[in-house]
Amino acid sequence: MEAKQTVYVNTFTDGVLDPGKAMEYKVKDGGHIIANTTPGCWGPMITPALKGGHEVTKPVYVEGAEVGDAVVIHIQSIEVTSIATASGNDQPVEGRFTGDPFVDGRCPSCGTKNPDTYIEGIGQQAVRCQVCGEDVTPFVFTNAYTMAFDEQKELGLTLHREAAEKVARDAKGYMRTPEESIQNPVVTFAPHDLIGAVARLRPFLGQLGTTPSRPIPDSHNAGDFGQFLIDAPHDFGLTVEELEERTDGHMDINRVREGAVIICPVKVEGGGVYVGDMHAMQGNGEIAGHTTDVSGIVSLKVDVLKGVNLEGPLLLPVEEDLPYLAKPFTEKEKQQAMKLAEKWQVEQLEDSYPVSFIGTGADLNEATTNGMERAARAFGIDVPEVMNRSTITGSIDIGRHPGVVTVTFLAPAHYLEKIKLERLVRDYYKL
Repeated sequence: MEAKQTVYVNTFTDGVLDPGKAMEYKVKDGGHIIANTTPGCWGPMITPALKGGHEVTKPVYVEGAEVGDAVVIHIQSIEVTSIATASGNDQPVEGRFTGDPFVDGRCPSCGTKNPDTYIEGIGQQAVRCQVCGEDVTPFVFTNAYTMAFDEQKELGLTLHREAAEKVARDAKGYMRTPEESIQNPVVTFAPHDLIGAVARLRPFLGQLGTTPSRPIPDSHNAGDFGQFLIDAPHDFGLTVEELEERTDGHMDINRVREGAVIICPVKVEGGGVYVGDMHAMQGNGEIAGHTTDVSGIVSLKVDVLKGVNLEGPLLLPVEEDLPYLAKPFTEKEKQQAMKLAEKWQVEQLEDSYPVSFIGTGADLNEATTNGMERAARAFGIDVPEVMNRSTITGSIDIGRHPGVVTVTFLAPAHYLEKIKLERLVRDYYKL
C-alpha cells in the first residue's frame, strides 16, 4: 500500500481497536488525515452490534512510525456538522448484556450476542433486535435532553417534547450521521428533561490517539474505563498488566480541540492513528458521564518523532487553555525575574516551557499518580519534583471523571531536549 500525502477516512471500526487487523489507510510522515467522524458515546451505546461503546475511524498507518517512536498529531480544524443531538446520564438495563453493556450486548429474548438492530418508531423502546424484534437497547436515560444548534454552530438550545420528537423522526438527517456508520442515532429517543437551556459550543475530540498493542474496545482504551475489562467474562477480558498496553486514546479532555497538539506513543507498527467521539461542548470532567455527541469533519497533520518512547499521551494545549501558572513568561516577567535573581545572587534562571502529561487510572487519585509517574520517568526525575513543579508552575486538572487528568507544569528546556521535544514545544508556543 502506497502512503498518501492526504488520506480521507470515512469508514469505521466495529468498536474494537485491533492491532491484528491490516490498516486500510496509509499516510506519509508529515501528511494529513481528513475524517468525517461519527457521534460518540450514546449512538454506539444503543447499537449492540458495536463492541466498544464508540464508533471511531479505522486506524491510519503513518509511514515510518515504529514501536518506540511517537506520533505528533496537530489538530488543524474541527467542524461540527450535526444540526441536533441528544445526551444525558445513562443507566444500564439488566438482562441485555453479559458483564459489560458497552461491549457484550445480548438480546434478552433470543439471546443473540451483539445483535444487529432496526429502529421502530421513536422513544427509548425503539431499538429492536433484527432476529426476534425484542427491545434490546443496553442503556436508557435517567435525565437527558435533545439539543439543536444555530447555523453558525456557536450556541445550542435544549428542546421541548414536540421539537425533540420532530428531530427523532428524521434522526440521521439531524445528526448528519456519516453514510458508513451503523449506529442508531440517539436523538431517536427524543429526551426532553431539560428545556430552554442555552450552551456555548467549543467542539473537541473525545477520542484521538494511536492503536494499542492488543485488541481493546475503543471506549475502554484508557485507565478508567479499562477497569471494566479486568477479568471480564467476555472476549476482551484482560489482566491488570495487560491493561498497560493501552494508549489512552479515549481522553474526553476538552482541551483536545482545534489548534492543540497531542503527542502519542507508538505501540504497533505504523502507529494506527484514529479519531472520533467529537463533542460540541463539555466542562472539565464530563461529570454527567456523557456530553453532546456530534458528527463532524476533522483535519489532522501527523509527524513521526523517532526514538521518543512515551508511556502515554502528552498534550500541548492552545495557550488560552493553559493554567495561569503554566503560561509562558512574557518579556516583562523575564526582566522582573532577572532583577530578582541579581538581588539574590542566583546566577542562572531556568528556561522552561509548558507541557501536559496525560494520566489515567481507576479513579482521579490513581490517574494523578499515573500522570506524575509518567512525567518523572520521561524526564528521569523523581515524583516529588513533579509534585513541586505542578504545584508552583502548573496544575492538575480533571480530563474525565472518574479517572483522566492532565499534569501540567513548566518543564526546563534541557528536560524537554532529553526526550526530543524542546524544539517542538518552543515552535508551538512561539518561544
